[in-house]
Amino acid sequence: MKRTKLVGALLASTLIAGAAAAQDVTLTIESWRNDDLAIWQQQIIPAFEAAHPGIKLNFTPSAPAEYNAVLNSKLDAGSAGDIITCRPFDASLALYEAGHLADISDIEGMAGFSPVAKSGWSTDDASVQFCVPMASVIHGFIYNKDAFEELGLEEPTTEAEFFAVLDAIKEDGSYIPMAMGTNDQWEAATMGYNNIGPNYWKGEEGRLALLAGEQSLTDEPWVAPFRQLAKWGDYLGDGYEAQTYPDSQNIFTLGRAAIYPTGSWEISGFNNLADFEMGAFYPPVQNAGDTCYISDHTDIGIGMNAATANPEAATTFLNWVGSSEFATIFANSLPGFFPLSDAPVTLEDPLAQEFISWRDECESTIRSTYQVLSRGTPNLENDTWNASVAVIKGDESPEDAGARLQAGLASWYEPQQ
Repeated sequence: MKRTKLVGALLASTLIAGAAAAQDVTLTIESWRNDDLAIWQQQIIPAFEAAHPGIKLNFTPSAPAEYNAVLNSKLDAGSAGDIITCRPFDASLALYEAGHLADISDIEGMAGFSPVAKSGWSTDDASVQFCVPMASVIHGFIYNKDAFEELGLEEPTTEAEFFAVLDAIKEDGSYIPMAMGTNDQWEAATMGYNNIGPNYWKGEEGRLALLAGEQSLTDEPWVAPFRQLAKWGDYLGDGYEAQTYPDSQNIFTLGRAAIYPTGSWEISGFNNLADFEMGAFYPPVQNAGDTCYISDHTDIGIGMNAATANPEAATTFLNWVGSSEFATIFANSLPGFFPLSDAPVTLEDPLAQEFISWRDECESTIRSTYQVLSRGTPNLENDTWNASVAVIKGDESPEDAGARLQAGLASWYEPQQ
């Protein structure tokens, strides 16, 4: 009897130990955000592990420029981590289509995301979701509050007010009206055309119509933003043609320019550099009372390696990424990178809070060229860069820029033929 009890006890203890060992899972996370390492180690990982004993996280980032190649190599070799940090649109879609990312459409954590939020990590027909949206960046204008106060200026809400403010700053002469160069090209499109454009093409309404072939780039809503950009050159300061992106950042944070057309991704860096108070305003609408639209662009998501040996633990983690707890930690650790879920979040940074408050006032969309439309040759995103530069510099008319972009798109994209 004693021997039977002893064997039973040993068996029970073995089963308990085995169960404990089975629960002690380590999930490895692949990412390109090596600048986030301290945030993961000091805030995100401790918070998750405290709430989910038995699941450990190992955050193993690669250099941003090498991430795609390194990740693909690991996935092909079967050595990639359980969790894959996802760039938006085609790069991650290709991973899903290759069988490397799991279909997570039905996990609990996906419930709180809108179609716009999910668009960066879904199939073209939106039937499958393969990454949980983590954060977006919001476009707009950051300004020097001291300069505005000094010159008696208020935040503009309409285009007429916007150019009146620029004229007043230029006439005073103490500040460059706007800090933006055209040397690196992408700024003219990202911080120019796709910043102000959604107010013209009505955000998702126009973007989806362009995808469907129901609108073209020669239509007024798509040419009109170029007409506004054609006026910008007068306000960018001497030598803007040779001005790089870092030059523009320095000009603004050193207090030499009053307005910086940009996005929320600058907040963390600018907080450490500018010795003046900053404010922000969303792209002014054409007329008072018009609905405002903002580019609330999907930037980073996170998914499950389809070959993971720990799908249950990985699902637990991805569900947590969709929670208010994760959103609050991430948003306050990286001001300017905003949660995409409808989970309640309190932001501590006032400038970040200003940007995210626009979601309550305006309709959200994403950059017009990023989904599907830049898969072919010529690449619409890159062509929009040089078209925006050419229009600002006066080398190409808004109408000619639209016609050139449309011809390039129609040459390979069937719905536009």
